[in-house]
Amino acid sequence: MIVKLRPEEIRRYNFTLWKIVIGCFTFFILMMVLVAFGIFGDLPSYRDLENPKSNQASEILSSDKHVLGTYYVQNRSNVNYNEISPNVVNALIATEDNRFMDHSGIDFGRTFTIIFYNLIGKKQGGSTITQQLALNLFSERSHNVFKRITQKLQEWIISVNLERRYTKEEIITMYLNTVDFGAYNTFGIKSAARTYFNTTPDKLTADQAAMLVGMVNGPGIYNPIRHPDKSLGRRNFVLRRMAEEGMLSDGQAEEFKQKPLGLHFSPTDHNEGLATYFRSVLRKDVQRVLDDPSLHKADGTPYDIDRDGLKIYTTINNTMQQYAEDAQQTYMRDLQQQFNQHWRGRSLWKSIPNFKQLLDQGMKRSDRYRSLKLQGKSDEEITEDFNTPASMNLFTWHGNIDTTMKPVDSIVYCKMLLRNALMSMDPTTGYVKAWVGGINFEHFKYDQVKMGNRQVGSTAKPFTYAVAIQDAAFSPCMQVNNVPDTIYGYGKPWCPRSDPSETVQGSITLRKALARSQNWVTAHVMKEVTPIPVQQLIKKMGITSDVPAYPSICLGTFNASVYDMTGAYGAFANHGLWTEPIYMLRIEDKNGNLLYERKPRVVQALNEQAAYVMTYMLKGVVDEGTGWRLRAKYGLRNPIGGKTGTTNDNSDGWFIGITPYLVTGVWTGCEDRALHFRSTRLGEGANTALPIFALYMKKIYANQSLGIKPGVDFDPPKNGVNIQLDCNAYSQQQQATTEVDNKLGF
Repeated sequence: MIVKLRPEEIRRYNFTLWKIVIGCFTFFILMMVLVAFGIFGDLPSYRDLENPKSNQASEILSSDKHVLGTYYVQNRSNVNYNEISPNVVNALIATEDNRFMDHSGIDFGRTFTIIFYNLIGKKQGGSTITQQLALNLFSERSHNVFKRITQKLQEWIISVNLERRYTKEEIITMYLNTVDFGAYNTFGIKSAARTYFNTTPDKLTADQAAMLVGMVNGPGIYNPIRHPDKSLGRRNFVLRRMAEEGMLSDGQAEEFKQKPLGLHFSPTDHNEGLATYFRSVLRKDVQRVLDDPSLHKADGTPYDIDRDGLKIYTTINNTMQQYAEDAQQTYMRDLQQQFNQHWRGRSLWKSIPNFKQLLDQGMKRSDRYRSLKLQGKSDEEITEDFNTPASMNLFTWHGNIDTTMKPVDSIVYCKMLLRNALMSMDPTTGYVKAWVGGINFEHFKYDQVKMGNRQVGSTAKPFTYAVAIQDAAFSPCMQVNNVPDTIYGYGKPWCPRSDPSETVQGSITLRKALARSQNWVTAHVMKEVTPIPVQQLIKKMGITSDVPAYPSICLGTFNASVYDMTGAYGAFANHGLWTEPIYMLRIEDKNGNLLYERKPRVVQALNEQAAYVMTYMLKGVVDEGTGWRLRAKYGLRNPIGGKTGTTNDNSDGWFIGITPYLVTGVWTGCEDRALHFRSTRLGEGANTALPIFALYMKKIYANQSLGIKPGVDFDPPKNGVNIQLDCNAYSQQQQATTEVDNKLGF
């Protein structure tokens, strides 16, 4: 039945409808005015629009332009438009806003279409890319309906302002720099490309771009690690949209759909990646720099290393760092097996007198102990907890393992793990090229390169010989009877021990004494030059730890870091100039403005002749002494000098190698000196440290692009060498001098 309305009823209904429409429109305009005047919250100013705030990660850059890592609250690094693959831009526009290039921030046609779809139960988002950018930059999505409505109006106003202030390319770039890509706190297309495909945004293929863009509206749902099937389906949807919009042909889209996700998952995490220990040490140094009031921002606030997108330029070479870490991993895996086999079947409690004390110390230093103390647990309760099996995640050289064991047993396990550190530097510039501070940063945070001081052993012997060469003009060919030589006048009379199996009998040259690491000859040289000049030279060569002026320092009874010792040996390779090892070159803000620049200190520690003679002495260690394995086992034939070091009870093993281009220091030992190899054959530096240097240098020399030329020898002094290095000629001179003395009756 059709009801016919009278004209006056039609007019009344029309009038009511128009009132509703006009009322809604007026309300909308009123709301827009109120929003514009900031009644529901402040809108960003023009200055804010010009400088949108975002938590941008600070990047650590290697000398060969690789990103070693980032410091961040949000793992976000910005890129420019020309650094983004067109595939990414096309995928984003096709999927999120196909009329992006035509609208001015708000696509009303799209908005009303989406409203209709939502009314019939098909949920879809109506925000343009510009609106999504406004939300990313200036607000967080509210779950309150009224708040969300006002927020939406704010986004519209901000979007229009953004469109006025920026080009479409700039808006796309800002959007891709701010969007959340889910896993491992990954923000921005640069971080996403590195995390999921280990590449850069400009190299992303269409299928890779489609997968990443597909994550934009659901980084959790479409995460390819957690939900690969959903991620694949979403990627293929994006590829279909690209084809529908004419950005790919149908054939190309189908071809890309057939490909697997092809992930190369490389999460950026402070515990993972290259140079983890270095990045931790560097962070503290950068923070100290930023705390300087003279470097604060214009508003007086300090720069935030986690939020301000700083660029930190370092001397580390990405390739050499990888070689160093590979060398450590390769050899330490084998050395740990040797160590475990060496101790198999032996009781630590019986073999090590103070092992119970070491165990107690380890327990009290643990995070578990501190946590239990904060909970108010008594010592008895804590002891019970440490003896109750619990779930553990342990480091092994074959990967982390989850297991169940008593926490006290896990401390024993960790104490029996050998630790290792390596630093490699250019002796002429002081630039540190590789830094391996420990065996696994996730489990063992303590950096052994700069923070750890260990007894240096025989690596200290060259300092004493250097003083003798410089101050007394001793020749490497000078012969000394290798017998005990007691030194008096410094407290108790002192004479070192010498292992009979390693003692060379009779008179030997100084070069051979250093090469074979003979304690008695070294003590004789110390007796001749006295301790104070040796101590002074050691300090002049950059050793910052305490070095007492006692005779025993000639055998390395003092402690020093790998950082200091490597820097000290740099003076031998650099014509006597000690160049301070540096690893941070400069810091720039996110706009490229220089904030800080570092230059190394340089000290003339030795004269040029003495330094050159010392390189000759140190080459003897490799050619005919304790470093022979470099030649015989590892096949390194180029000019190399170095010195092994082994401390009392084989607690510390060292090798410091020098070449004209690189000086590299390696240390190996347990966390506690009481734990060590029980035989010198296994515990000496030649077995625990030298092989890592050898594996590292073999890779260095094999890569010609690094510019480390294997055939180059150390340069002699410009004015020549007055000290005799030819031992045959030296013997003839000594014989002639003796004959003259005899004739003269001396």
